[in-house]
Amino acid sequence: MADRVTVIGWDGSPLTRAATAALSAATLVAGAAHHLALPEVPERAERIRLGSVDLAARRIAGHRGSPVVLADGDPGLFGVVRTLRAPEHGLEVEVVPAVSSVATAFARAGMPWDDAQIVVAHPRTLRRAVNVCRAHHKVAVLTSPGAGPAELALLLEGVHRTFVICEELGTERERVTVLTSDKVADHTWRDPNVVIVIGSGPETSGGAWIGGRRPDCARGMRGWALPEAAFGAPGAPRGSEEHGEGESPGLRAAQLARLGPRSGDLVWDIGSGGGALAVEAARFGAAVLAVDSDPDACARTAAAARAFQVPVQVVQGQAPHVLERLPEPDVVRIGGGGVPVVTAVADRRPERIVTHASNRDEAEALGAALAGNGYTVECSLLQSVELDTSAWTERERSVVFLLSALRSDLAP
Repeated sequence: MADRVTVIGWDGSPLTRAATAALSAATLVAGAAHHLALPEVPERAERIRLGSVDLAARRIAGHRGSPVVLADGDPGLFGVVRTLRAPEHGLEVEVVPAVSSVATAFARAGMPWDDAQIVVAHPRTLRRAVNVCRAHHKVAVLTSPGAGPAELALLLEGVHRTFVICEELGTERERVTVLTSDKVADHTWRDPNVVIVIGSGPETSGGAWIGGRRPDCARGMRGWALPEAAFGAPGAPRGSEEHGEGESPGLRAAQLARLGPRSGDLVWDIGSGGGALAVEAARFGAAVLAVDSDPDACARTAAAARAFQVPVQVVQGQAPHVLERLPEPDVVRIGGGGVPVVTAVADRRPERIVTHASNRDEAEALGAALAGNGYTVECSLLQSVELDTSAWTERERSVVFLLSALRSDLAP
């Protein structure tokens, strides 16, 4: 019974001495058709066309001899190594890596990639991969049939991105194409491919020290639930409660805590006002759509996003009608609009909805609308008092009902 398997990465270049030696001794070789056709694969070896890695692992575990698995690129990067190492197979894995397809794609593009996000897109995860592309300025997408460049571009409608599409890397049919996202869906693309999605945000400077998403250092500000003055010039015009302004940082902190925005999410902020919550949700790594009917509020939200160097898509329009053309949300904050907006949002079935009310009657009406549309509702009365610490006197008092709703099929 095999207790060790050698996994060899292949990137189209000649195999290393270690890889050649492992293959020459192999009694079983698993891989894709183009791997099994390599001249280094022994004729006497049993061959397995690699489909389900889990099924192949079971056959390898039961094999008497020296098994080898061939995989494209670096098999430790979203590759077969994780499945082969699963405890139920009892296999010890030795890896002979090659250059990953992601590294090769960025090399073909002549770009650094220590500041890139890397995601895998399958039909079931495509929407979350698209949300990462909305939220970050540089993303490498490992695609799959049904979740390729065209599907990515269609779901990014309205968001300008540049696509670097790398098809069949390492083969004689390799092709690299650069297009704006609005042109990508007009073409047919060959599998396998890697797509680099480039946004308009700033590239990490030469002083970077961590890979992937960099810690937020915009404006040198640490923390969240920042004071309202951080999001605009002092004395800027303030809107009404229905436009999401005049809310305390404490309320914003409670809203964000219940929304829990994260990478892969799409957040709707309805009634974005000056953009404080939208910007803070984006700082957590989520994709954000900020909606407001007031053009001045939309302009302030866009300005706040630029100041904090986060991508926020701003949509001007009156809820609930404007919501019909927006992509599906994961979590939603409603800054105003009453029962009609709450009902329209609940119809789109996000995981969580957070809103607030200024009095008990309004809170009861909003809570009933959420509960009637399949949500489990919690309500808290929040009171905050801002003090002037020079004299320890009360400066401002805020009392608000906070409603947090979780889709009932997800409730504990």
